[in-house]
Amino acid sequence: MDQSLLTKFNLDSSSVSVPNFIAIEGPIGVGKTTLTRKLASSLNYEVILEEPDTNPFLERFYRDRKNHALPVQLHFLFQRFKKMEEIRQGDIFESVKVSDFIIEKDPIFARVTLDDHEYQLYNKVYESIIHDLPKPDIVIYLQAPTHALVQRVKLRGRAVEKQMEENYLAQLNDAYTQFFYHYDDTPLLIVNTGVINLAKNEQDYEDLLKYLLTKRISRNYYNPKSEL
Repeated sequence: MDQSLLTKFNLDSSSVSVPNFIAIEGPIGVGKTTLTRKLASSLNYEVILEEPDTNPFLERFYRDRKNHALPVQLHFLFQRFKKMEEIRQGDIFESVKVSDFIIEKDPIFARVTLDDHEYQLYNKVYESIIHDLPKPDIVIYLQAPTHALVQRVKLRGRAVEKQMEENYLAQLNDAYTQFFYHYDDTPLLIVNTGVINLAKNEQDYEDLLKYLLTKRISRNYYNPKSEL
């Protein structure tokens, strides 16, 4: 780690533990990619990002979810799998990285968007490829109320998301809550982004970074302003 970061936070290197592979997760609009890029910059980590803009079915999906759910979902599944395969084929013990997804969340979207027959087909493909993929050392799950997600999606102004329905975001948000309620594959840090602004408030970001560097995390809830 950069010595300047230790100096900034007045930390001793012996008291700091930095995961080699960090994954950021959460529903659409919660700020996964922003936090991923900020952590990568602070820690000098490699960035691994989803690429929604390269999915040729996405715009059609937001216009007509029923008829385009399966191809958009399979495209994302294979894209995520390819990125995890690249990590597995590299030297996972030497490299350090931060990603804005875990592949295990893929069925969250599938369950929300696919009908029963499509989901059965999707799940057969998912189960056939999910084995032996690398897992992060820690997952940071970003939470926010649905109304906040709606506002954030509007503010970022992506053309492809103009057709996105609030009900769809609400379904995804509920599905994420259920998924991480039962999640125990890796250490998990749950962050309430409804009370902090990691994108625009540098102090909020630095407080979270210091927490990540200095706390032993198994299943921790980060809600620093809840007691104010």
